Amino acid sequence: MWGLGRRASPAFPFLPWLSYWIPSMTTPSASSPGPRRWLTACVLGGATLISLDGAIATLALPTLSHDFAVSEGATVWVINAYQLGTAACLLPAAGLAERIGAKRLYLLGLLIFTVASLACALAPSLPALVAARTVQGMGAACLATLGPALIRSFFPRERIAQGLALVAMVVAVSGAAGPSLGALILSVADWPWLFLVNLPIASLAFLVFWRLAPPSQAGQRPFDAVGAGLAALALGGLVTGVDALGREGLLLSLGLLGLALAAGVALVWQQRHRPDPLLPLDLLALPLFSLSVLTSIATYAAQILAYVALPFLFQSELGRSALATGALVTPWPVMVILAAPLAGRLSARLPAWILSSLGLSILALGLALLALLPPAPSDLDVVWRMALCGLGFGFFQTPNNATLMTAGPTRRAAAAGSMLAVARVSGWCLGSALVAVLLARGGSSAAPTCLGLAAALATLAALLSLSRRATK
Repeated sequence: MWGLGRRASPAFPFLPWLSYWIPSMTTPSASSPGPRRWLTACVLGGATLISLDGAIATLALPTLSHDFAVSEGATVWVINAYQLGTAACLLPAAGLAERIGAKRLYLLGLLIFTVASLACALAPSLPALVAARTVQGMGAACLATLGPALIRSFFPRERIAQGLALVAMVVAVSGAAGPSLGALILSVADWPWLFLVNLPIASLAFLVFWRLAPPSQAGQRPFDAVGAGLAALALGGLVTGVDALGREGLLLSLGLLGLALAAGVALVWQQRHRPDPLLPLDLLALPLFSLSVLTSIATYAAQILAYVALPFLFQSELGRSALATGALVTPWPVMVILAAPLAGRLSARLPAWILSSLGLSILALGLALLALLPPAPSDLDVVWRMALCGLGFGFFQTPNNATLMTAGPTRRAAAAGSMLAVARVSGWCLGSALVAVLLARGGSSAAPTCLGLAAALATLAALLSLSRRATK
């Protein structure tokens, strides 16, 4: 028996609420591994840590600048280092999981994340904090890569979408709550507590997962160190190159992006004849898988275009305060929270291409309506458009991720999970580059143009999703 039944443990008071979204499942084997609800709670805890740490540290940058007596620009590397460590280790983490087993690597990721969080809190200088954040990002890469793969192993095929909907919902909640939680912590404690709050969640998830997760089969093939290095250079160069475009200038950015491109070409050449390659060319050869990856890239590019442009639109063009801007942005993640579980339930009845295409069409409509806001809109004019975007994104994300995770064989689940994260990072980098160029040329007045481009990318994603109708 995988499930714990409907009775909740006092240690996990949220399990009765989760039980609605995690139906009971039995297996014919009497030696089945530990309870699925507890293991799923561990994966959700890992997703919470990744999402929170991506958002919560931004609020501490002014404080860090004062405490370490450095420029505000230098403190941005506290954010960049985390993103760099995550991006560089996504594909290597998938290859290592297939070598040593998913359970071992997920536990290793939790351990790295926990120790690095403690090192962040104890950092005596900005360089030490940046180094610890880089290692923390490496742990996050293990959790991000294996989370979807573990959900696939915990749930029967027809309910994988419901499990992935839980992850999407938790990520949305954490992302929305991150700034508020960070502000609350800084109002009563010093900045190290932004990282110390990770310790109880990560430690509890480590102990429960170590005790209850079934042993995972390790592979026999050696770890592809050359491929891992090329993948790290390609994705790491992409992230830093896009960031340099907005901060350091065009020349450095082009150099880093050129390095990323060269490493990517070398990676494809090196991987093309390998069995079960680190860069999953075998999965990308499947039309359903590759179309799902392209749909994700276009959608996440549209998302980051909107997320970056909206504060400029609300504050600089419409005259809203920072507090009002935060309130106006909130309907998007709130609707994702509400829509993702519903999309997971509907995925058992409707094909993913229908749900994702419908969601992306709604997202494109919402973005276009935001781009066409009247000169002096009311808050209600903004809120219902933001809610429309969140509804569409919620209906896209869960079915698309489920399709991506189930298009290939089970033994390649870690590779599929890594490509899910790679598609997200690639989309964000593409969107960040586009918004940096547009804002550099037109300032805050280019925000509506950014939203119009985001609507076009969402429309492209809808067409890519729709084309999956002819694939199997």
